[in-house]
Amino acid sequence: MGDLIEVWATRLAAAELSTALPRRWAHTQGVAKRAVEVNQVLGQDAGLLVAAATLHDVGYAPRLAVTGFHPLDGARFLRNEHGADERLVRLVANHSFALMEAEERGLREELASEFPLLEESPLVDALVYCDMTTTPDGGRTTAEERVAEILGRYGDDSVVGRFIRRAAPEIFGAVERVEAALEVQPR
Repeated sequence: MGDLIEVWATRLAAAELSTALPRRWAHTQGVAKRAVEVNQVLGQDAGLLVAAATLHDVGYAPRLAVTGFHPLDGARFLRNEHGADERLVRLVANHSFALMEAEERGLREELASEFPLLEESPLVDALVYCDMTTTPDGGRTTAEERVAEILGRYGDDSVVGRFIRRAAPEIFGAVERVEAALEVQPR
């Protein structure tokens, strides 16, 4: 089952992002690669992590950008047009502390009521790790460098800038937890 959802996710993300947003597609491919690298800490949820990593930014696709908030737009697309697995949809909706950004955008209640946050910390942390250790071009980076890059790209006083400053401690904590879990895994 894991392989099937991963293949489906890759085809869907490629169809929505590869031509319209090639740089976003490069980032997505890098995030998915990180997910494959860390999936040993998740056991049976490894395929779900790879699928969520592959689809986490699908809401940026121009035809899907209804609210302009990609986690919400992507989750609605996956639920409404594809009847995707609820856990997958909720991971996409809430990836990388999206609830904090939703608050900045006045969409917190909408996101929280439609797509409640998953309480599965290792899975949620792993998706944060994959997203926040991948550059916009798909390369590897540190969470600190990624947060700095996002601030530089959007500006301190933008919605995204305010969100990322607030979320940074949570992002760093999630990344540290995943890195600690990876250190105890047999090679």
